[in-house]
Amino acid sequence: MSIVVTAASGNLGRLTVEALLTRGMPASEIVATSRDISRIKDFADRGVEVRRADFAESGSLPAAFEGVDKLLLISTTTPSERVANHRRAIDAAVVAGASLVAFTSMLHADTSTTSLSPTHRATEEYLRERLPSVMLRNGWYLENYTDQLPQILLGGALFGAVGQGRISAATRADYADAAAVVLTTEGHDGKAYELGGDEAVTLTQLAAAISAATGKRIGYTDLPADEFAQVLVDAGVPAELAQVLADADRAMSHGEMFTDSGDLRRLIGRPPTTPAEAIAAALR
Repeated sequence: MSIVVTAASGNLGRLTVEALLTRGMPASEIVATSRDISRIKDFADRGVEVRRADFAESGSLPAAFEGVDKLLLISTTTPSERVANHRRAIDAAVVAGASLVAFTSMLHADTSTTSLSPTHRATEEYLRERLPSVMLRNGWYLENYTDQLPQILLGGALFGAVGQGRISAATRADYADAAAVVLTTEGHDGKAYELGGDEAVTLTQLAAAISAATGKRIGYTDLPADEFAQVLVDAGVPAELAQVLADADRAMSHGEMFTDSGDLRRLIGRPPTTPAEAIAAALR
């Protein structure tokens, strides 16, 4: 029986496979799946079993999930297709006899007002009705900001629509480590973990941290959500995604990406990466 990680060619899936290996899981007991297995050939070279899985193609899933014990279902990227894709994957996991499915949901999925939350809630409900499961309600990624550092430094400003809302962000590696813990230990069935960093920051504080790390004065410019969406479009972000990101900022302004649960720290057995640490790592 194996641990199956979906979307292993993506950032979070790839990091989760690495975290499983680091935690001593034999490569032969890990299955990494992707729509394009050429993107995860490096895992096969290291002894991980690589299989093709496309959630839009139900016929690809029985072979992909064969022999599964525990499955990490990483949320798919296209909101309009997400629920249908997740349901096909969950149905296939039922047929394959999975003992546990861990789903990467979103922070406060049961109460969130973002445009992203209905698809996560619907998946959680469908999954709970069919299989032993655990919800990994991941908060915001620190990489959502550190990946923008070249542009932030060039423009001298961090833009957003968060106001003074506090954000409990963590790195993808932290969330991946938490997923690996859940997949390799017992006692998680029925849990919903609210995952986020211990050090919540406003974007004003994040801009100050970037300034301290770089020696360049960076300010935070707070905008109405619709104006922020237009800034993103002007920067080359597709209009639909820009609206989603601006809506997420609106929700963050009301504290919807804040958590003081401590769930992430307890799962991974260490303090999550701080914003200052993530900035320093990105600048190296």
